[in-house]
Amino acid sequence: MRLRALFCSFCVFVSTVGIAQEVPRDTTFTPWSSYLKIRKAHPEAVLADTVMPESLKSWRDVPYTTLKDSPYPNRQLLADVFRPDNDSIYPALIMIYGGGWNSGSKLNQRAMALRIAQHGYVAIPIEYRLIPEALYPAGLYDVKTAVRWARTHARDYGIDPSRIAVSGCSAGGQLATLAGVTNRSTRHEGDGEWREASSEVQAIVDMDGIATFLTESNLASIRESYAKKGVKPVSVQWLGGFYEDSPKNWEEASALNWISPWSAPICIIRSQIPRFTDGCDMLCDIYDKMGIYNERHQQEADIHPFWFFHPWIEPTVDWTVAFLDKILK
Repeated sequence: MRLRALFCSFCVFVSTVGIAQEVPRDTTFTPWSSYLKIRKAHPEAVLADTVMPESLKSWRDVPYTTLKDSPYPNRQLLADVFRPDNDSIYPALIMIYGGGWNSGSKLNQRAMALRIAQHGYVAIPIEYRLIPEALYPAGLYDVKTAVRWARTHARDYGIDPSRIAVSGCSAGGQLATLAGVTNRSTRHEGDGEWREASSEVQAIVDMDGIATFLTESNLASIRESYAKKGVKPVSVQWLGGFYEDSPKNWEEASALNWISPWSAPICIIRSQIPRFTDGCDMLCDIYDKMGIYNERHQQEADIHPFWFFHPWIEPTVDWTVAFLDKILK
């Protein structure tokens, strides 16, 4: 009986350790889950395919960093790389998925990545840390690390290290905008790997991602949501509390506060739901005054994750490629 008790205790210990070591993930936000939400109101929506074209080659689940301070042993962050199947050197696009800083996967960027790569780009959807694993600024530091990794490994993937852009959708758009606006900002850099390389990017594409958390409309919406539901909105969770609790994070994570002469040109592609691009018009107005190139495009749909679907993925890719060609080529 004593041996059996010891064995059972050992099994419980091993099981507990195994659970503790597993990286927590929320993968509920997917193209399919988005389709189920919009299909009644938008029967014209068709999910974009993710079939690999013969003209491309890829590397899947490439580790771009091993996190040194993670509670999860040997925690690596992964990237997929898609590019034309030839020996030419191309600009790179680091691609950041959305999901409210809480859910999602780099697989959600594959449909766009395949299409953009066919236009002569090295498209790199990346994994980054979400709320279940780490709060702000971890996700931003991951993006900066991914840029430095791409620059460091440019020869391995046929990347021109002087031409690296970043794009993102929804929460990923907020991160992309913040990463590109804060070029040369040491307070936003983090202490990730590949520090011998620069995290500076040459262009930003923001698809329905906010440029600030600090507008009165956003703050009022957060207070109203919390009063009704009694649950902290995801932005409050990600930023470590309400504005009154963690004003530094709210201010640091708002790209609008950090525009400088080194901020990258930006292309904003928005849905017909204004709250998802809060602050973007103000950002572009400041860019105009500073002489930094910017573009704004409007989708003809009241669908937030428009990048998942025909007929909206086509103009999204067209606007993205035209902008990147103008800035990077």
